[in-house]
Amino acid sequence: MKMKRVLALWASAAIAVAATATPRTETLASPNGNITVEVGVGRRLTLSAYRLGEALLIDCPLSLEVGTEAFGLNPGLSATRRSRVDEVLEPVVPLKQARVANRANQLTLSFRGGISLDVRAYDNGLAYRFRIDKGRGQVDVVSEGLGLRLAGDFTAHLSPTPGFSTSYETPYAHVSTAGLAGGGEMTYLPVLFETPRGTKMLFSESDVRDYPHMFLAPAGSNALEARFPRSPATWEPRGDRSWAVTQELPCIARTQGRRSLPWRFAVVGSDADIALNGMEAVLGGRCELAATSWIRPGRVCWDWWNHWTVWGVDFETGINNATYKYIIDTAARFGIEYVLLDEGWNKRVEDPFTTLDAIDVRELVDYGSARGVGIMLWLSWLTVERHPDVIAHYGAMGVKGLKVDFMEHSDQWMVNFYERVARECARHHMLVDFHGSFKPAGMEQRLPNIISCEGVRGMEYGGGCRPDNSIWLPFIRNAVGGMDFTPGSMQSAQPEDNRGTGSMPMGSGTRAYQMALYVCFESGLQMLADSPTRYLREEECTRFIAGVPTTWDETRVLAARAGDCYAVAKRKGAKWFVGAITGDKAQDMDIALDFLTAGGHATIFEDGRNAHRIAVDYKRTEMDVTPRGRLHLHLARNGGWCAVIE
Repeated sequence: MKMKRVLALWASAAIAVAATATPRTETLASPNGNITVEVGVGRRLTLSAYRLGEALLIDCPLSLEVGTEAFGLNPGLSATRRSRVDEVLEPVVPLKQARVANRANQLTLSFRGGISLDVRAYDNGLAYRFRIDKGRGQVDVVSEGLGLRLAGDFTAHLSPTPGFSTSYETPYAHVSTAGLAGGGEMTYLPVLFETPRGTKMLFSESDVRDYPHMFLAPAGSNALEARFPRSPATWEPRGDRSWAVTQELPCIARTQGRRSLPWRFAVVGSDADIALNGMEAVLGGRCELAATSWIRPGRVCWDWWNHWTVWGVDFETGINNATYKYIIDTAARFGIEYVLLDEGWNKRVEDPFTTLDAIDVRELVDYGSARGVGIMLWLSWLTVERHPDVIAHYGAMGVKGLKVDFMEHSDQWMVNFYERVARECARHHMLVDFHGSFKPAGMEQRLPNIISCEGVRGMEYGGGCRPDNSIWLPFIRNAVGGMDFTPGSMQSAQPEDNRGTGSMPMGSGTRAYQMALYVCFESGLQMLADSPTRYLREEECTRFIAGVPTTWDETRVLAARAGDCYAVAKRKGAKWFVGAITGDKAQDMDIALDFLTAGGHATIFEDGRNAHRIAVDYKRTEMDVTPRGRLHLHLARNGGWCAVIE
């Protein structure tokens, strides 16, 4: 991100405080006063949070162990400082807004022993991080403690995991926090909490670098606590894409002795506030690439989901150049920027340089280049680690990006692997799409050639990807950054009818639902998962989804009920796109068009009269619209609605 206005500091000569065990509470309010944070400094260091007087977090203990020094009990406060963050950022890959405000009040507490705590109060949430100053050498961060003490019986919407090794694709569970008990399964972030009043609180992290990702474990009624994987000392490969840690360091991170640790944040407010937030982005750090004009977000024709199924042609289809040239021609016809060669293009996963006899990557790169279509390649992460020269090899050939897959860990070593790969790809002007990956946590802000991440239960699961789970994504996973969900099924089915096979896959949800996902879901790289033959036969639908941008100038949430429905309007230049989706219940919505500045012409795709049973049923209409108008939307169960207004 580029800084448009300089960080403003105010009220801020540091105030010296006598190091004492006398309990004290420092209170920090957000600029508009909606959010209040209290930091307790006494026998323990604690944090509490409130929104408009509603208690959210109560006396959450914070701690840190660096080397042999344990910080958190009887902390010796030496100074406090108050400041204000006030800047406007321009993301390199704007998934919601071209200009993002970063405005908060900040409290910095300095303690004896080289530990400090930054706390920020935003109008829509709060954030905190530790900073350490132990000199220029390395230190071991043995542990970082957070006890998340909820103010009552909240509902937690989370993805359980039995261990730190995970694909981050578990369906959401919805549990009462009063029933939490120690020893239960952990969850990875983000987690969405809902208070009895209906207030939502999304908890996650950002600016994670040279450090592991946080997990949460149940710690009794209305309580969770932080867990981190230890830093691997040695590991060994298992097969062509897996690995096992054989020895761990006695710490979660062996790192620089003078640095800030990751931000922990909570976005608080309505369902729409959660979906529209940019907290992960503003806390993630600033772009570290000298030039970014080569970073080209866009759409991708994807082969794996449709199993290279093309018919009505005079060649044998499969993993061969003839099939990929047909896919490239289809992409060019619809103005799609990329074609991905997923797993199967090389003879052995472990050898990225020896292709199948029927595949010539250089020929495909040249063929695509002549038609304005770039080529991307799938690789196992372990192959990239064993052959670091593979990036330069295919970068020199003109390949535009890599899909790197199956990491499934988020310890310090793996976090650093992501960064090494992204930096090397940037050197060769290549994008990278991480699959089997953890959530966005700031790295893609610093290295925006990380164009998307998976870490989501997407359509690759076939019938296991259900709209009643996916309707939560705008409020949980997609609320912290781009996700590679891989939508676009033209063979749509209601979930009970989804009996897709490898060569004839099906996607759950109606046709209008599948189309609306391109507007509702956010990713710098959006896959078109179905067969080129189906897209060519359904040209008016394909023209719409191929025309939906992947970056936006402006986003407005029109309707939002987590787990129920989501409707959004997004502007790119002078065009507005509107999308709406629902779960397993039909929905009726009335949306105002006051986001328009002038009248326009709308092309609309909506569920057909029988879409509740026959999911491919849809209706296309056109009409003139004005800023003072309203639209009535009817969505079938697992349905959708989408439009472009020009």
